[in-house]
Amino acid sequence: MTATAAVAGVFAERAARARELAGRYAYASEPLRLAGALFEAQASAFERAQADRPSPDELVPYIVRVGLPAVMEATMAEGTEVLREAALLAFHDGDLDGIVAAWLGGGDLRPTDRYLARAASAPILEALPNAASTMRHGESDDRHCPVCGGPPQLAIHTDTGESLVTGERRLQCSRCMTEWRFARLTCASCGDTGGANTPILSDPQRLPHVRVDACDRCRRYLLTIEMPKEPRAVAVVDEIVGLPLDLIAAERGYTKIAPNVMGF
Repeated sequence: MTATAAVAGVFAERAARARELAGRYAYASEPLRLAGALFEAQASAFERAQADRPSPDELVPYIVRVGLPAVMEATMAEGTEVLREAALLAFHDGDLDGIVAAWLGGGDLRPTDRYLARAASAPILEALPNAASTMRHGESDDRHCPVCGGPPQLAIHTDTGESLVTGERRLQCSRCMTEWRFARLTCASCGDTGGANTPILSDPQRLPHVRVDACDRCRRYLLTIEMPKEPRAVAVVDEIVGLPLDLIAAERGYTKIAPNVMGF
């Protein structure tokens, strides 16, 4: 298989999983349909970035020029009416370079601006880890991405394929999709290792392979995708169907380490 075909397969797998789950989870069908359209759009941006190899100095205008139009097309096709209107306003009247630069710099953005910047940047940062590494902001601990320094979006419990062998815990970056190993029973936000301070919230009936790992010390949480319980899961997609668990966590006073691209 060529590298290009492999890339197309990764994004096609994400899009297909989003469509599959949209048919199974009515409450998440709208964001999943949008996610599917975004993954399909992001595939071409990933491939172009790998071919063009823009320098770090060119990254912001490159994302605006290459990544953003495809995101807008997907948003117009599958976004809600409210999102479409807000995205059009931002696209035509906003400071697009400034929005993307702020996202890359870890700045605080309005929800629509954050959505556009993140969705446009993600495939290009994923394609260009060397460029992503220039986005670091001094975070060097194991709770941040070893490539770009971004916070984790989610955790993954891997499947070894052997019932007596426990898989490792991995975190996935909210900015460039890099995965890295991380200790079990350790808060991915503050690093607390006290098991009593890390409650687990779950809904075994509706979402047997998704759970909340929370922390009573810092009051932060993230969702964990348990691959042994659902080997076909695609973590970045299955995290979206965890919305009911996000709501439960919020009701109990926890804040997500990094909201997903859909804003929750």
